[in-house]
Amino acid sequence: MAKLLPLILLSVFAAIGFVNGNEVGIYELRRGDFSIKLTNYGATILSVILPDKNGKLDDVVLSFPSVDDFKSDRTYFGNIVGRVANRIGGAQFGIDGVFYKLIPNDGKNLLHGGEKGFGDVIWKVESYENDSHITFTHDSFDGEQGFPGDLPVSVTYMLIDTNKFGVKMEAKPSNKPTPVNIAQHAYWNLDGHSSGDILSHKIKLFASKITPVDGELIPTGEIVPVAGTPFDFLTPREIGSQIKNVPGGYDINYVVDDTGSEHFKKVAEVWGNVSGRKMELWSNQPGVQFYTGNQLKEVKGKDGAVYKEYAGLCLETQGFPDSVNHPNFPSQIVTPGQSYMHAMVYRFTTHSD
Repeated sequence: MAKLLPLILLSVFAAIGFVNGNEVGIYELRRGDFSIKLTNYGATILSVILPDKNGKLDDVVLSFPSVDDFKSDRTYFGNIVGRVANRIGGAQFGIDGVFYKLIPNDGKNLLHGGEKGFGDVIWKVESYENDSHITFTHDSFDGEQGFPGDLPVSVTYMLIDTNKFGVKMEAKPSNKPTPVNIAQHAYWNLDGHSSGDILSHKIKLFASKITPVDGELIPTGEIVPVAGTPFDFLTPREIGSQIKNVPGGYDINYVVDDTGSEHFKKVAEVWGNVSGRKMELWSNQPGVQFYTGNQLKEVKGKDGAVYKEYAGLCLETQGFPDSVNHPNFPSQIVTPGQSYMHAMVYRFTTHSD
């Protein structure tokens, strides 16, 4: 593979190398001061640049200096992850009496689709307009990372309004029923990607329950209320206010409250303490993984940044982890003739308090 150029040198579109004969490029979506850079390596978000309360522009997502660095990555910076995001306990499941054994990549479990999940494939660019949208496609084949059936997948990133963008993830099985749970794994720091930790960020989660996990972060099958626990963010508070009471930091699936909406549910609001930036998130999925970058240890990032513990937060809207092994969780099995669609909308504003 050709050595890839630093991200900071690229704008609008640039081809930066080849992987197994497939061209890797960086693509920019822009409207005014709001811009997003993406790559077809993993259908990945590389940067989101927008103004703070004083009009100063900053990049608010964590990433690497070069796309080259994603080859040995375990952080999943900005990746699309799948075919099944999060964890599958024991790296195995059954559908209609057929047993599937996957290749574990997280102890004895499967994480984010396997050793070469969707974040490690070169996606095709189906459509691109730099002031509007980009659509990536991937033909996930029968047996890819052990999953059954051919599964054409598409991911579209679209500018919707001023400082507002959407992500639409779609899939349609061709010939076998299969689990599908695709997620976007951006790490956010609203004060700027190199500004330090996110412990002073305030967050509100529109979720009154969580799915507890065991020591390997596999759900127990329970669904329990957050009231009176360090996991309660129904009222906005600083992320760091009770994190010492959560061993290892936050890394848990929240059950998004049902608001009665047929389409989108409000998932979260996040405030940057220094920048005055506010991020709001909506989705059509039943869960959201709230992760506080607990495993970041001296990671060399873009622009000379070094990411340490809690340098960014993830809000991964999703189906519940390990749903394939918990009949009481919403099913992720999609059969031929059915379609999967996961949509997210982000809105960014500023506040002065």
